[in-house]
Amino acid sequence: MTTREATTVGNVFISNYPPYSFWTSEAVSAAESALEAPPIDDRPLGIYVHIPFCRKRCDFCYFKVYTDKNSKEIRRYLDAVVHECARYVARPYVAGRKPRFVYFGGGTPSYLSADQLRWFFGELKRLLPWDEVEEVAFECEPGTLSLPKIEALKEIGCTRLSLGVENFDPDILEWNNRAHRAKEIHRTYGYMRDVGFDQVNIDLIAGMVGETDENWERCIEQTLLMLPESVTIYQLEVPYNTTIYQRMKDQGVEIAPVADWATKRRWMDQAFSRMRDAGYHQSSGYTVCRGDTTFVYRDALWRGADMLGLGVSSFSHMGGVHFQNEHAFEPYVSRAEAGEQPIVRAYAPNAEEAMIREFVLQLKAGEVEASYFQEKFGVDVRERFAEQLAEHVRDGYMTLDGDHIRTTNEGLLRVDSLLPPFFLEQHQNARYA
Repeated sequence: MTTREATTVGNVFISNYPPYSFWTSEAVSAAESALEAPPIDDRPLGIYVHIPFCRKRCDFCYFKVYTDKNSKEIRRYLDAVVHECARYVARPYVAGRKPRFVYFGGGTPSYLSADQLRWFFGELKRLLPWDEVEEVAFECEPGTLSLPKIEALKEIGCTRLSLGVENFDPDILEWNNRAHRAKEIHRTYGYMRDVGFDQVNIDLIAGMVGETDENWERCIEQTLLMLPESVTIYQLEVPYNTTIYQRMKDQGVEIAPVADWATKRRWMDQAFSRMRDAGYHQSSGYTVCRGDTTFVYRDALWRGADMLGLGVSSFSHMGGVHFQNEHAFEPYVSRAEAGEQPIVRAYAPNAEEAMIREFVLQLKAGEVEASYFQEKFGVDVRERFAEQLAEHVRDGYMTLDGDHIRTTNEGLLRVDSLLPPFFLEQHQNARYA
């Protein structure tokens, strides 16, 4: 195994551009200015709500999560999110607008009780009416769901549940410090179907500690038997703020105790190939869908939609400016309670950076239309990125066909590693987060 193929520390997954490491506290004033401006054209608005509570912290988790909060602290946090949302609604850029999509991520949104969810959803809907919402996505951990809670999720308006299975093997779940157990997966999935959810996504992770060829094959088989509307597979990475990396650091090792990238790509290719044979179609470098399943949240963001991020450490993209909330529980809650916008850092991209952001994100969906960028940004991306595209075409990762730039199946397996060459020089070879 070469060092290049070994799984070492660092972020691989590209979720935004420019890299987060370039965001600064000095740029917060740009975010404030954007919020005081009138809305831009008919740009769609979405909401992301971060629920940072979990029963356990997974060893590979790099999100802002808490496993030590009691019911009083949780209620205080939910109140703070409502206060934050109310402050946004009073700003000119948000006032009077209605969201097109809502996404509850974590942490574990399903950690909340049915009563908490009913109250919380009600407050958010009161502030930002959801009567024009096309999609309400909600992340779930199997062990936190009961039939009454799933019934409540249906009642309050969720349209898609994303079930964090990750793996079906009880030992692998335990070795990676997952909170749920294998037996809870099928029980919870059955409840979702009984209640009538017709959009269920299953998340899997290729390359968890202890993964084997034989077990991965069983994971594919069990997923196909469940027949969810979509399957999302991530290749495990080891960012700096994970428990896996802390152990590596303590032991003085550079290579993570997980599969190398070639193996993870092979496993993902195996899964997606089997799923395509079963009638699914590729929706992005991570997701296959069946039927007319769509991802409004993802597709809107990758085309420059506004997203209002609520909650601790949440990211927003509003009026062309990126910004992030306070990273820690108490500063976030205290500032929201005080009626402040709890923003801690920001970045105001120029026109070229905004174009690059949409270009690299849309490549993750497998296809880019050059005419879209010509019309929106006045840039012919085929000329602007001729050198990079030629290299990826030569390597078999992309194709050029008139107006269309397509990422091949082989390219989608490693799509995040293909994107940095499109970055501006000052953003290349820099720490991502």
